[in-house]
Amino acid sequence: MTVVLPRTAPSIPSASLPGTAALGIALAALATVVWSGSFVTSRALHDSVPPVQQAFWRWLVALAAVAPFGARRAWRQRKAIRGHLGFVLLASLLGVTAYNTLVNQAGLTTPAANMGMIMAASPVLMAVFERASGVRLGARRVGGLLVACAGVVLLIGSGAGGAGFTAGDLWMVAAACCFGAYSGLLRRRPAELGGTAFLFTTFLVGTVLLLPAQGLSVAVQGGFDPTPGTVLPILYVGLASSAIAFFAWNRAIALVGPSRAGVVYYLQPVCVSLLSWALLGERTDWTQSLCMALILGGVVLGATARR
Repeated sequence: MTVVLPRTAPSIPSASLPGTAALGIALAALATVVWSGSFVTSRALHDSVPPVQQAFWRWLVALAAVAPFGARRAWRQRKAIRGHLGFVLLASLLGVTAYNTLVNQAGLTTPAANMGMIMAASPVLMAVFERASGVRLGARRVGGLLVACAGVVLLIGSGAGGAGFTAGDLWMVAAACCFGAYSGLLRRRPAELGGTAFLFTTFLVGTVLLLPAQGLSVAVQGGFDPTPGTVLPILYVGLASSAIAFFAWNRAIALVGPSRAGVVYYLQPVCVSLLSWALLGERTDWTQSLCMALILGGVVLGATARR
């Protein structure tokens, strides 16, 4: 993950530099695009791999991918990890154990496009957390958040693509809250917890927390057939959507903060809608195009704002 500010630091001075800000926004965009594919994958696996098992194997793959880089560093920082165990447990629960499991549960009944739309509300919570920590967002960034949020609300309220509000949407609301809280929490990560060590530790702890649910799911629902149609998507979400995207996202937050990275996150419903249309055949319409224009406009307005 990233180097996030210690609890007592006010801000990152270099975040105001154009090159640093551009890198942060680019990393946030990379994570957003990669995560968009994970929503489509979750929806595609809804009838072949149970939600908890999707999450468990995803994080096990991610843990194996990060271990060569993070295991030794985590061992060296074990005293700092023990000293901030409560913080590590909360971050692992929100960002690893709960978030993706809720997304997979939503995928049972909710179209991928709706999943992306609802998740796009999480940057509002990110901004609230950042403002509560004393960071001034600025009128232009707040304006960008409001414009993009209006696009999301209109997109959901219009039943874009012919999809009404389903029970799975409630699971996505819970997932959005978990992700927003996780992103806000990263801003307060103690400086002595190194980025790669923290990444490995949260993956490890989050996977361990999933073990009881994994065992129960296998006992009640049975396992799944390890075919290319199930294994390859899990490898994608484990390697790209977990190891790579989480590292990029946390680094983006370190460089530009949760609210600014969160504005870029509004690109997600656009990406998810396009991918779900291209790969799953989910219907799109002119209402989505109109709302996406609002979302993109808000992204540009908020992401280019200066502190």
